Amino acid sequence: MSYTNPDPDPERTTGLEPGGGVPPGETPPAESSLPEAGPFEAHNPPKGWAKGPLLAILALVVLMAAGFLAYALALIL
Repeated sequence: MSYTNPDPDPERTTGLEPGGGVPPGETPPAESSLPEAGPFEAHNPPKGWAKGPLLAILALVVLMAAGFLAYALALIL
């Protein structure tokens, strides 16, 4: 099995200037991006938390604070 170099020889490659540069117009234009390129999402809130999870977390914090307060009062009395 013989080894072949996958890199082209810069001396024999078309479209290259001396030193390895590419002249203007030789490369294809950049690919444009479309805003509709991704999957369709009917409900995608832009920012913030939903009210349900926020209220659940807040209720959990209040219950834990009340539990710690009750525990502290039980130790004092």
